[in-house]
Amino acid sequence: MALIEARDLTKHYRLGDQTVQALAGVSLDIEAGEFVAIMGASGSGKSTLMNILGCLDRPSTGYLRLADEAVDSMDPDQLAAVRNRRIGFVFQQFNLLPRTSALENVELPMVYAGVKASDRRARAAEALTRVGLGERMMHTPAELSGGQQQRVAIARALVNDPSLILADEPTGALDSQTSEEIMRLLTALNAQGITVVLVTHEADVAAWARRRIVFRDGRILEDRHTPGAAGMARSDAPAAGQLDDSSPGSFSGEVTGSNGTPAEDPA
Repeated sequence: MALIEARDLTKHYRLGDQTVQALAGVSLDIEAGEFVAIMGASGSGKSTLMNILGCLDRPSTGYLRLADEAVDSMDPDQLAAVRNRRIGFVFQQFNLLPRTSALENVELPMVYAGVKASDRRARAAEALTRVGLGERMMHTPAELSGGQQQRVAIARALVNDPSLILADEPTGALDSQTSEEIMRLLTALNAQGITVVLVTHEADVAAWARRRIVFRDGRILEDRHTPGAAGMARSDAPAAGQLDDSSPGSFSGEVTGSNGTPAEDPA
């Protein structure tokens, strides 16, 4: 059964006395373990779809099932529980608390989930170790590079062991070398069975995915499977690994072993 099953999704927004149609009858399935890139120009509907898939917004019509749960009909408290339990979010601007350590930032989703303090700390430390920041747990965001901050955000997304990671322009604030290390990390996590869906404007980022969906005017213009870096046997892109603290662009060791909330975008 598909992890995500969407049928005939529409979304309308009121802007003054006008109605804007952001989605116009979108249907798609995403299977567990897929790595999907969603592309399109600003206003194409891709961010609206991401917000609906992430249970942050509701479709105007149509239905959505996530892990066989009918989330489109849930109330806000139920949607919040689904987000915390099943979905990890990664953002372009990291969305970290600035005066809080990396460890405390990663603990935050577990506070909402009611996990006791000792377990929170242990699980947050494990998640940071998974992304190569085991030696920087007590550093604040200001003491970390952009790539390290994004790794903290990914650790936060992983800490509740979600089945789905939604990444909204995860490399948009990073240079090309750091972008590649973040995509390697997402690829390694996907290789371990986590479903990854990312929104990007960048073709080189989308090339890491094994499926590419292109939006235009609220509709799917193209939906095709590609080899993707996640599916190719590249000598410089291991299927699983962890980022090494000492070398910003390298992997070492092994990823074993999963939250935030995307920015609103009516487009």
